[in-house]
Amino acid sequence: MERPRDPSRTSFALRRRRLRRAVLARRRPLAALLAALAVLVGLQAAAPTAAPTRGVLVAARDLAGGSVVGSRDVAWGHLPPESVPAGAATRAEHVVGRTTTGPVRAGEAITDVRLVSGSLLDGYPDRVAAPVRVGDPGAVGLLRIGDRVDVIAADPQGSREALVVAHAAPVVALPRAEDTALASGGLVVLAVSEETARGLASAAVSSYLSVVITR
Repeated sequence: MERPRDPSRTSFALRRRRLRRAVLARRRPLAALLAALAVLVGLQAAAPTAAPTRGVLVAARDLAGGSVVGSRDVAWGHLPPESVPAGAATRAEHVVGRTTTGPVRAGEAITDVRLVSGSLLDGYPDRVAAPVRVGDPGAVGLLRIGDRVDVIAADPQGSREALVVAHAAPVVALPRAEDTALASGGLVVLAVSEETARGLASAAVSSYLSVVITR
């Protein structure tokens, strides 16, 4: 005589078969999903990490020697730590308003040696800074901070002989052309004695001033 089946066991077997069918039916989508996740994890592991950088102040444009640095002349740059030069500026207040010792290229980190430290007259005791308007701005464009020049005063009418009114005067600043655009000629700042400064001021009233670079 056949024993009756246990309804609970029959129901369990039926549910198991249905679950197996469901898993088998979704096997391919699940395999594709797992493969995609594996690829994504592999790509993230292989992606290079961002290289560390340091923020420094750089020239926002080409700056001529003797330029007074303005707020628009500097920008933030990010350089690899090993490329950051010693003395690189990291605060705008340490740069803005100071004078460059020589030309600075756009994008170049601004360092302490690129800026005049202290007064323009440091290293020139017993001298004053005398702004001199030279008739030929092209001649001023040839000058660099530290050059020494003779200043020659010539009579525009040619009735007097030209005179040297300053000899071997060191150039301590070269204001930018755009800063003096309303005036004619080119401006150069020289370190001279008070007596020479008075002679330059007197000659500037009636003479055409030119400069000659000396050793």
